Amino acid sequence: MDVAPDPRARRVRVLIADDEPLFVETIEALLASDDRVEVVGTARDGKEAIKLARSLEPDVTLMDISMPTLDGIEAARKIREHLPAARILVLTGSSISADVDRSRQAGVAAFLTKDRLGTQLVEAILDLGSR
Repeated sequence: MDVAPDPRARRVRVLIADDEPLFVETIEALLASDDRVEVVGTARDGKEAIKLARSLEPDVTLMDISMPTLDGIEAARKIREHLPAARILVLTGSSISADVDRSRQAGVAAFLTKDRLGTQLVEAILDLGSR
């Protein structure tokens, strides 16, 4: 028996910040299959991520570390300066401890390597969105 989603349940609003269009499309497709998540915007660099985070006020921002113009860690820091309650999930191919440390210092809520997206991304978003 299928259970219909509760229409009163609020969807977690997500902003994706990554400079790789194919990766963004992959994430959007992955998230589109879950009714509990809504992608509200995409940014190609850190400056655009800051601008969109301020205007859209997403529940969760998915942030790549390595981006042009302004890296994801510095963008996360600036977003948190203006929106202290912002929840940022760093997505990266790197698991270098220095990146993890810098991300935490910037106020990032969680850190997920890109090789774990298929199994852990939606749950990480829902967890952060419920805080």
